[in-house]
Amino acid sequence: MQFIKKVLCFLLLTTSFISFSQIKEADNQFYNTQGRIEKTVDNGIVLISSASSVIFSFTGKSCQIALQSINEYGHHAYVSLELDGKYIGRLRVEKELKEYPIKVNTNKKHTLKIFKATEASTGGILFNGAIAKLIPTQLKEKKKIEFIGNSITCGMGADVIEIPCGQGEWFDQHNAYLAYGPLLSRNLDVDFQLSSVSGMGMYRNWNDETEPVMPNVYENLYLNNDASKPYGFNFKPDIISIALGTNDFSEGDGTKERKPFNAEKFVSNYVNFLKMLYSHNPDVQIVLANSPMVNGEKAKVFTDCLEKIKDSFKDENVKPIQIFQFTAVTPHGCTTHPDADDHKIMASQYQPFLKKLLK
Repeated sequence: MQFIKKVLCFLLLTTSFISFSQIKEADNQFYNTQGRIEKTVDNGIVLISSASSVIFSFTGKSCQIALQSINEYGHHAYVSLELDGKYIGRLRVEKELKEYPIKVNTNKKHTLKIFKATEASTGGILFNGAIAKLIPTQLKEKKKIEFIGNSITCGMGADVIEIPCGQGEWFDQHNAYLAYGPLLSRNLDVDFQLSSVSGMGMYRNWNDETEPVMPNVYENLYLNNDASKPYGFNFKPDIISIALGTNDFSEGDGTKERKPFNAEKFVSNYVNFLKMLYSHNPDVQIVLANSPMVNGEKAKVFTDCLEKIKDSFKDENVKPIQIFQFTAVTPHGCTTHPDADDHKIMASQYQPFLKKLLK
């Protein structure tokens, strides 16, 4: 009898593994994606960028999802879950492919959205399908906004509920779902995409002068130096919001030589970056945002740079570039980053501005 129980247990585990070994070709139609993603040869979906997502609908009370953190370091990652329009929390994803049950209380139709909470630089998250009674998801056409930025846009240090600052890995407080971009996008009922990397700037990064910056990596799918996998530009935004400069103005941590801020280089790199964006989306409305973390004399220099960048395109055949000014926000998250409440403040500042542009 004990032997039979062990055999049955083995068969159940084996069946479960086989179910998640690949996404059935017929099930592809049920999984909708947003953000930078890559499809694997066996129909798996790799979530790459912050807040990239998989959306699907199902009926009944039973649903399990297969997820795996894939990176060269062998560490975990996080996704944020939204069930039937309600945020139900963040889930830790392990380096082994595992099945995660989704708690559902009613038998009706449900829609699950799985958002990558961590960012591109921490590695991908593999979605390898769901065990559920899948049904088509009714998606409506919406306006689109792309948010290009750094760690603030990624939602770094924003989620301190489960793991306090200073504990765990550096990304353990990441939650892109709670960042200002996704937050105001939900409020405005628009589709969004984040193209953001912690520490990156327009001509130099937080703590170095030589590593790749956003203009170097943006056209690559994984937002890194790997040009063998180009980004396809399939997301066609109505608005591109750029919030870069915090790291260019940063003094770093003092361990490396840091030259004085070079306004000319910042403006030049920014102008060339915008030319590249226009080459892919000539009709897009571009917004240049300052930083709520850059204050005092630096903030004045920052604003002056943005005005010069804007003026560089005044005679071009593009929509007039807009500038948005965040007011200063005192960060309450980890490593001087905004927490979830700070992001709500940023979103409330920015939302009316974007709402007007969307009209």
